[in-house]
Amino acid sequence: MAKRLSPRSSEINALEQRGYLIGKKIGQGSYATVHLADYVDGNSTSKRMRLACKIFDKEKAPTDFLEKFFPRELEILTKIENPHIIQVHSILQRGPRVFIFMRYADNGDLLDFIKRNGVVPEQQSRLWFRQMATGLQYLHNKNIAHRDLKCENILISKRFNVKLADFGFARFCVVGGRRVLSQTYCGSAAYAAPEVVNGTPYNPKLSDVWSLGIILFIMLNASMPFDDSNLRKLLKDQMTRNWVFRSRIRDTISPSAKSVVRHILEPDITLRFTLERVLTHDWIKSKQLRTPSLVGRLHSAAPASAETTPNEQLEQTQSPPRAASPSYSKKAEELLSDDYNKWREPMRSNPLLNMPQLADPTRI
Repeated sequence: MAKRLSPRSSEINALEQRGYLIGKKIGQGSYATVHLADYVDGNSTSKRMRLACKIFDKEKAPTDFLEKFFPRELEILTKIENPHIIQVHSILQRGPRVFIFMRYADNGDLLDFIKRNGVVPEQQSRLWFRQMATGLQYLHNKNIAHRDLKCENILISKRFNVKLADFGFARFCVVGGRRVLSQTYCGSAAYAAPEVVNGTPYNPKLSDVWSLGIILFIMLNASMPFDDSNLRKLLKDQMTRNWVFRSRIRDTISPSAKSVVRHILEPDITLRFTLERVLTHDWIKSKQLRTPSLVGRLHSAAPASAETTPNEQLEQTQSPPRAASPSYSKKAEELLSDDYNKWREPMRSNPLLNMPQLADPTRI
């Protein structure tokens, strides 16, 4: 499968004529591969832009995916442009192959970052969470729901800013001028809101907010709030608010940060914070937070640029390497519990797609 999805020599030649140079493969999916790529401007061969190229083969994908999800993804990608969303450079097609070129995230995804570094200090978590929430607000204002927010889909740029990525399950929330509920139970179980896990039609914007809360919990805690290995137990734990911060880090997190998590991971959708309420919370708006000394090791020395807005610019400190420095790693490991050590290697989210409705969790 991987070999057949790699670019053919004729495709490589055609892309090179447009300035795109395809490099090694860095990712593999069922219907697509992801390769490193460079774009060389014909007017200035000395300037190269590092990109990632998602190569999608229509001949490998099932009909329902081709007719529903893929056209939505392409349409949405052509309509969005925001500093907190991974930037699409171009979309090209040759025969059954579609080549989606996007900016390369030099520092990988958030899940790998947490695996390498452990708990993300609160000030960095607040900054990244605000960037994620702002990017999501941009989508929601365009009536687009992401529906697959998870740590794997949060990419970290060269200057250590985060970007929302992967719009394979995204959809428009308004059709023909009317708001519509989602009925496709897609995404990842560990990040899915209880109404999604329960298999009932749901408001995709509110479920996006829940997923964002799961990501915040993971950054602050370096572990998942719920075990998704058993969906019935997962739903019961969600509905009974059966989650806690690990004891070793509980006292290091501010009450304000805990408040944000608690109001987002609210199973009652009439009480759950909307994205607007999240963004106006004191913790999100705060410019200064009391943080441990390790926070400086995570901030980038990024100057103000087109990639960042002034209030999102990371503090001026020494840029960290891709892997944690030994002193940081040692201190971070001191915070890790046995549960985290079990989680860090195998953790990749279990998928949800057209899942049957579960029984009432109060009766399980």
